Amino acid sequence: MRHDTAIAGLGSATFLALLAAAFGQDELFRSHMWVLFFVLLGAVIVLLRNTSFSPASAQSEDRSSYMDKPIRYGSIATMFWGVVGLLVGVVVALQLAYPDLNVEPWFNFGRMRPLHTSAVIFAFGGNALIATSFYVVQRTSRARLFGGDLVWFVFWGYQLFIVMAATGYLLGITQSREYAEPEWYVDLWLTIVWVAYLIVFLGTILKRKEPHIYVANWFYLSFIVTIAMLHVVNNLAIPVSLLGSKSYSAFAGVQDALTQWWYGHNAVGFFLTAGFLGMMYYFIPKQVNRPVYSYRLSIIHFWALIFLYIWAGPHHLHYTALPDWAQTLGMVFSIMLWMPSWGGMINGLMTLSGAWDKIRTDPIVRMMVMAVAFYGMSTFEGPMMSIKAVNSLSHYTDWTIGHVHSGALGWVGMISFGAIYFMVPKLWNRERLYSLRLVIWHFWLATLGIVVYAAVMWVSGIMQGLMWREYDEQGFLVYSFAETVAATHPYYVMRAAGGALYLAGALVMAFNVAMTILGYQREEKSIGGDAPALQPAQ
Repeated sequence: MRHDTAIAGLGSATFLALLAAAFGQDELFRSHMWVLFFVLLGAVIVLLRNTSFSPASAQSEDRSSYMDKPIRYGSIATMFWGVVGLLVGVVVALQLAYPDLNVEPWFNFGRMRPLHTSAVIFAFGGNALIATSFYVVQRTSRARLFGGDLVWFVFWGYQLFIVMAATGYLLGITQSREYAEPEWYVDLWLTIVWVAYLIVFLGTILKRKEPHIYVANWFYLSFIVTIAMLHVVNNLAIPVSLLGSKSYSAFAGVQDALTQWWYGHNAVGFFLTAGFLGMMYYFIPKQVNRPVYSYRLSIIHFWALIFLYIWAGPHHLHYTALPDWAQTLGMVFSIMLWMPSWGGMINGLMTLSGAWDKIRTDPIVRMMVMAVAFYGMSTFEGPMMSIKAVNSLSHYTDWTIGHVHSGALGWVGMISFGAIYFMVPKLWNRERLYSLRLVIWHFWLATLGIVVYAAVMWVSGIMQGLMWREYDEQGFLVYSFAETVAATHPYYVMRAAGGALYLAGALVMAFNVAMTILGYQREEKSIGGDAPALQPAQ
């Protein structure tokens, strides 16, 4: 790989960062630019240390038919950010149970919570999507990634976005909206990186040697295009100055709320659903060595999902200032979403037809099947919670938190783990993973963690909703808000315990993946055990 252009670009960016840090009048902006300066300085040092000035060695690097080195980096980044995001999540859960753990000003709940959600969704999930999409599109198109070193810009540019967003959260540099988005200059950088991502992915499809576009690539492409649209519209803002962190959103009032949830729910729909369905449609058939159960159903699943999902956002704004017709529209489309979602779940599960025994003998298949099961459960629970009568009880309670985490940890986490387990041995030319026994440990730690987390949040949320609407015979509220907070304390402790179990599983996986990359293999007996000899019928 040639690094001269990259180094020149980083040098220019470092110089600009230093200028901004020196002359910026905004204290927070100045601090953030110093973070950028040191990150870029570190990047320049790393690039110089890994740069070969020999043309022969540059030509001999990565001569394989596919460009897998960025995917290797992406797999490692996925595991790193996954552990970091889950660790911050456990800390945040403990802060809710034990408020004394809030450390002012940088490590309080208000700054740590968006750090956790963004680290898990965009750092862990985003790296998993970028790495797997590059892996899948090459192999289903029989073509190397388009754009050459542009792939490296996508990878390192995305890591820079993650670092700038994360440090911005801790410094308190956000747009102060529902999702506490990073400020305008971080959003602009992500837009540039995302356009480069689209160019690489779409360019690879356009130069494919395979005439057919496999359905996984449909889902990946819809995720890339729709997230670009959502990001640009939702983050329209006018900066106060070019050397300051403050900006004003282009939207206000109920329009801002509607835009926020148009973005928020479709981030769930296309970032956390469509992209990971691309994973499901490639890695489950590959792991079980079976074709997709119904290719026709996969196409119906795709078109129905993307047409319906885009309308479902208003169900987050029931009983607000949003016009009633818009609330009802969101509810109706949310209920309709149940059908294509379960069509995809059925397609994923039925792909195991003729290979159901692999659930017993292959822990990676077990993890993928559990992911699809949680996908089905979450996509039933979501439409149910969008119904106004149900939403009047569930909204603003921990039930919503339980729902989100059953989908995030159960569906997104488990299918990502399964994909990484599949890719790592192949990317590093290993015969198999270091230990399948550790995959079993990971599976049960993660599954128990999800069940504990979601179950206690369901109980806590329904309890909160019922306490908030309890009236006495005179029409006064029976419970104060403080009493509901006190009643939820044991559930918050149990939630932290569930999150810790899930984190422990991720740490087991990180160790397993690291040992696989280093080339170690643990001697183990067969997972399924020896099958008993068949006896003749009497």
